Amino acid sequence: MAKKIFINLPVTDLKKAMEFYTKIGFTNNPAFTDDTAACMVLSEEIYTMLLTHDKFSQFTSKKIIDTKTDIGVINSISVDSLDEVNAMADAALSAGGNEPNSPKDYGFMQQRSFSDQDGNHWEVLYMDMSKFPG
Repeated sequence: MAKKIFINLPVTDLKKAMEFYTKIGFTNNPAFTDDTAACMVLSEEIYTMLLTHDKFSQFTSKKIIDTKTDIGVINSISVDSLDEVNAMADAALSAGGNEPNSPKDYGFMQQRSFSDQDGNHWEVLYMDMSKFPG
């Protein structure tokens, strides 16, 4: 069985966050969604759990950071082409996100950044390993 990753994000407006993630290509799994949490699926192995602050706090005794001013994690997603990089980043911007960094071209890897309305930071990237140096 393939291992799965669940990225848990605190959000201030669950409905608005669900709309954002739907617009950038995630789908909702209603079996794991209620008025405090939503399971958003990107692939068979990648899930993002959007949790209200109250719900998120049930899983930790630590203070939730303000992701609009602080960063605790960078979530990265690889895609199959530069067109997919641009499509996801552009969808994030049109869905109300922002682009905190300019696009990067490392020769073998192209990358764009975006943040959701809560400031959760994402990188979407395409790697062409045939161009990897050395």
